[in-house]
Amino acid sequence: MASPISANKAELLAIANAVASEKMIDKAIVIEAMEEAIQKAARARFGQENDIRAKLDPVTGDLRLWRVVEVVEEVEDYFKQVDLEQAEKLEPGSKVGDFIVDPLPAMDDLGRIDAQSAKQVIFQKVRDAERERQFEEFKDRAGEVITGVIKSVEFGHVIVNLGRAEGVIRRDQQIPREAARVGERVRALILKVERNNRGPQIFLSRAHPEFMKKLFAQEVPEIYDGIIEIKAAARDPGSRAKIGVISHDSSIDPVGACVGMKGSRVQAVVQELQGEKIDIIPWSEDTATFVVNALQPATVSRVVLDEDESRIEVVVPDDQLSLAIGRRGQNVRLASQLTESQIDIMTEEEASEKRSAEFAARSKMFEDELDVDETLSQLLVAEGFVELEEVAYVSLEELATIEGFDEELAEELQSRALEALERQEAAFREARRELGVEDALADIPNLTEQMLLVLGKAGIKTLDDLADLATDELIAKRREAPRRRQSADGPPMRRPQRTEDKGGVLGAFGLTEEQGNEIIMAARAHWFEDEEEAAPAADAPTQAEEAADAESSQ
Repeated sequence: MASPISANKAELLAIANAVASEKMIDKAIVIEAMEEAIQKAARARFGQENDIRAKLDPVTGDLRLWRVVEVVEEVEDYFKQVDLEQAEKLEPGSKVGDFIVDPLPAMDDLGRIDAQSAKQVIFQKVRDAERERQFEEFKDRAGEVITGVIKSVEFGHVIVNLGRAEGVIRRDQQIPREAARVGERVRALILKVERNNRGPQIFLSRAHPEFMKKLFAQEVPEIYDGIIEIKAAARDPGSRAKIGVISHDSSIDPVGACVGMKGSRVQAVVQELQGEKIDIIPWSEDTATFVVNALQPATVSRVVLDEDESRIEVVVPDDQLSLAIGRRGQNVRLASQLTESQIDIMTEEEASEKRSAEFAARSKMFEDELDVDETLSQLLVAEGFVELEEVAYVSLEELATIEGFDEELAEELQSRALEALERQEAAFREARRELGVEDALADIPNLTEQMLLVLGKAGIKTLDDLADLATDELIAKRREAPRRRQSADGPPMRRPQRTEDKGGVLGAFGLTEEQGNEIIMAARAHWFEDEEEAAPAADAPTQAEEAADAESSQ
């Protein structure tokens, strides 16, 4: 009958071999864990204060225990230090500062408690090693489609067994109304992998547009080979989806290749997505053409692009409005996601009413500000003028070429436009002074009185207030102002933009990043001027020094 120690050694070695094989972990890691566990058990028996080391033979299971002690002249810690006399007995020739090995007697029996403690230490280290291996295996696989078996459903989240790890499909990443049954195989996209104290968290998705793109790559060889590219994708999971495709080979039809013979390829994807209807649309570099394609099956009459505001106005016939919008706005919503722009749908009648209202408003503005009759103001709007700055700073020759205009009339209109701008500037100046905005801000380049009024309403009234801002807080990032015309002798004309998401106090004025930096640095310049005035000149003599010099000269 084997002794208790040999039985324990055999048991621990068997555990090491089994765990290393099952968890696919290097056996050396398990042996290291066992040695750490035996060291813990030995400290419990011989004293926790001792520096005890253990070495376990991975083949025979033979165990060596020893205590490491330091040779010192005067012993302060009797557990970890020895004097020269004791050191000579342990290892002849030792000297102060050496670390020597003090063998410990073999442990005849690990004991049930010690063995159990050792197992716990081993399993913990193995568990940590397994988690690290899982993370290393999956950390670079985000965006890959993987197949697993549904293990359980907890609070609406689906736990998927991926073989050597587990992933989770959260409720918001599942296809609506899709039944998840334990034991069924499921395909999903690896969305992201995060390190966690309890092991790697592998988040899966079946609702992400990238999942649909990967499925098409599996079903359509041309996409896998790169001949056809999916440029954009948008999904309403479980209901409808749109993809924009383009072919890099003129002889291959991208839509036909994705549909397949009798729809076999697209149907395979539809079946995996639980019957989700997929519109395959030819992608185009021309935004207007792509928008028309994206709104299929609706017919589009006209597309108006506003690149400054990333908005698209689409005009459709009255009988196509409901089709273009789709049920609960689904069609236009997917088209907006596909084109990454906001799409506004309107009928011919609504578009006509909007144009008429804008035309009337601009005509009225020119009529009031320039003191001209209705016919002349309407003629200016018809020629594309929308602001006073355009009339004031456009070249005289261009203004005089308008039918019915001559050079004298053009000069008079420009003079009146400049006067109107001066009146507006004076009104802005008076309003910002009432708010308490310092006149010193008016000397900063690139700032107009209207901008100063906006700053004052935002609580920025002094140079220090402005200097404390970052450029991003002042203007929209890397956003160029729209320029309709450039005067030969006047300043560039900026038109306030109408979007809300500007990212800065003066974002609506379209200032460039360079102009924003110049404004901030000009506001901060007074800091250095104040420091120079406050600091006394190093070479200027004091009054006492001057008096002493005068007295010595006498």
